[in-house]
Amino acid sequence: MKALKAISAALALPILIVLVWWFATLNETNPFVPKPGQMVTDLFTVWVGPLMAEQVGPSLYRLAVGLGAAIIVGIALGLLIGASRLARALTGPAFEFIRAVPPPVLLPVLLLIMGIDDRSKIFLIFLGCLWPILLNTIDGVRSVDSVLADTTKTYGMHGWARFRWFVFPAALPRIMTGIRLALPISIILMVVSEMYAALDGLGYRIMLFKQTFQMGPMWAGILIIGLIGILMAGLFRLVERRVLAWYYGQREMEKQ
Repeated sequence: MKALKAISAALALPILIVLVWWFATLNETNPFVPKPGQMVTDLFTVWVGPLMAEQVGPSLYRLAVGLGAAIIVGIALGLLIGASRLARALTGPAFEFIRAVPPPVLLPVLLLIMGIDDRSKIFLIFLGCLWPILLNTIDGVRSVDSVLADTTKTYGMHGWARFRWFVFPAALPRIMTGIRLALPISIILMVVSEMYAALDGLGYRIMLFKQTFQMGPMWAGILIIGLIGILMAGLFRLVERRVLAWYYGQREMEKQ
């Protein structure tokens, strides 16, 4: 019953938006205005099939590699830098400067250095996703409870054991926040890089449909991007609930 209420609450607003959209475009004759029925039809008639594997597959590969590398590097560097006051002081200004540069601006430079193949797109996704994960990890390590930190030292917990069983779990909620922030960034950079520097992928195909005035398939491609975002958010929520089960359990106990 509780799960049914949660699903109903989650679907109520999307259903309402689709209904309003449907009736608002019912008698619309402008071919550039998307209609929900036509989008679904084009999704199945144009995208579902060989085109899905040919265009969506490469996009998901670039997204997975770029985001996965950002998660690994961001967490590893964040834990090391966050644990050292000297490292934070040395890297802080440089990180803030690099973070302020929008990753899409670097795309022309990456194309000149790496070429038009997957390397430039993967690196762009990696670069854009790295900063929220890295900075949240550093902040998570810095904000560990000082009383608990002193307690671990008192009980003789040092070195790798302290890092593994105290620092990392304490920083994990902030780390997961950084990954959550990186998810939409990865999708945006995937599409942007493919729109301007690719021969396949979702972004490339959407631009091709737009340039050939195939508005229905173009909007259906945009719908696929949104569905990928929903799927990623749902999977992340499941992983987060499992990884941070102890954290949410502690919060529930505090509320009681």
